[in-house]
Amino acid sequence: MNRPQPTDFFKDWKEREALAEAMIPLIGKLYRENNVSLYMYGRNMVNLSVTDLMKAHRFVRQIEQNELSEFETFPMIAALVEMGIGPAHIDIGKLTVTYQEKGEGRDPKAFLLDEMSALIAKNQKPLPEPQDVVLYGFGRIGRLVARLLIEKAGGGDLLRLRAIVVRKGKSDNDLETRASLLRRDSVHGSFKGTIRVIEEENKLICNGNEIQVIYANSPSEVDYSDYGINNAIVIDNTGVWRDEKGLGQHLECKGVSKVMLTAPGKGDIPNIVYGVNDNEINTNSTIVSAASCTTNAIVPVLRALLDEYGVERGHVETVHAYTNDQNLIDNYHSGARRGRSAALNMVLTETGAAKAVAKAIPQLAGKLTGNAIRVPTPNVSMAILNLRLGRETNREELNEFMRRSALFSPLQQQIGYTISSEAVSTDFVGDRHACIFDSQATIVDGDNCVLYCWYDNEFGYSCQVLRCLEQMAGVRWPMFPSAD
Repeated sequence: MNRPQPTDFFKDWKEREALAEAMIPLIGKLYRENNVSLYMYGRNMVNLSVTDLMKAHRFVRQIEQNELSEFETFPMIAALVEMGIGPAHIDIGKLTVTYQEKGEGRDPKAFLLDEMSALIAKNQKPLPEPQDVVLYGFGRIGRLVARLLIEKAGGGDLLRLRAIVVRKGKSDNDLETRASLLRRDSVHGSFKGTIRVIEEENKLICNGNEIQVIYANSPSEVDYSDYGINNAIVIDNTGVWRDEKGLGQHLECKGVSKVMLTAPGKGDIPNIVYGVNDNEINTNSTIVSAASCTTNAIVPVLRALLDEYGVERGHVETVHAYTNDQNLIDNYHSGARRGRSAALNMVLTETGAAKAVAKAIPQLAGKLTGNAIRVPTPNVSMAILNLRLGRETNREELNEFMRRSALFSPLQQQIGYTISSEAVSTDFVGDRHACIFDSQATIVDGDNCVLYCWYDNEFGYSCQVLRCLEQMAGVRWPMFPSAD
């Protein structure tokens, strides 16, 4: 699709800006009333600002080297609203490109009715009734998952965050302190919405979502049915228990049916990387782990490479942002080197991510080694994959394969792609992919390659947790167009 270069760039910008502005209520209406989430080549368009919507279009023009713009997508979005289509995830960017290629002069609505006839015929709810969710622990990951659950509440008939369980803090105004940590974040910015604190009832009202804060020192102290919570999935963010016995304590509580761990599980607990082995989650799954942020970052790329090229062996080096596990200044720590100041040092440490890969991709068992370097940045990490592939390739071919994997494969939610030669870590704060492939840094020599993958080790991982949660709850989103 080629459009002549505008003669008046400012006028062109203002016209596209007006269209993006007009898109916002349409996108919101589809989401709130129909549970339809719109995407732009895998990027969520719900709750975006005018400029963010325009940047999403610009991203497609850069990656796909076409002239897709608001002029093309707005009529398609308007047609979807007229159709009143039911619950679905729809990539309006890809759909618009298909229309440009196959529309054959039809108006957008007629085209969409033909293309999406099967989806329209189903028009069924992803869940028969809302699924109660409880956050056990409210640290970095817990608060980000809370933000995501509130953001994705939609019409309120899917996943509902009903409660947060924490230990009583030392502060006299503990609830207000918890609310403040949710409201403001030094890395991820302010909460998008309003938070009301009801002290006398230990409740937070977040964008209309009523969330009970429960104070307890252990799972055995909580009876969720006292709060009207039933059949809940508990997301354990504490990392205190990682085996079946420890996490099984949650299942003994009234009102709980399933448990998800936001850390690598031990023993026979399935370690799930959404997009790769999430098929292991079924109706009988009561305890699962969402693995680690680094495992989620490297497994999708390794899965894609294994299927296309084969992987003989390799080494994974993680350049990882510091975490709360480290000390701000030198002090006693049970882990080697981690006692040294996180803000002043690069700290060589171990990572279990390379071994954990085998739980998601058994074919790679024993083929990878790994290590980690903690560096003085608060968020966004990088995984460097030094691999020997099963066949020779070149830089251009491998990059193009990863580009298509990021845009068109079933791993498009997990693998992002950047062509920027100026990209640095802060550019990826808030990115929803499990990792972002840096095409400018790729090195290939025959069957050897060195690949660089950025990942927001907090937010990107939290998005993967939420995807696993939807799978565990039985949420099945019709996707259109479906991935190749």
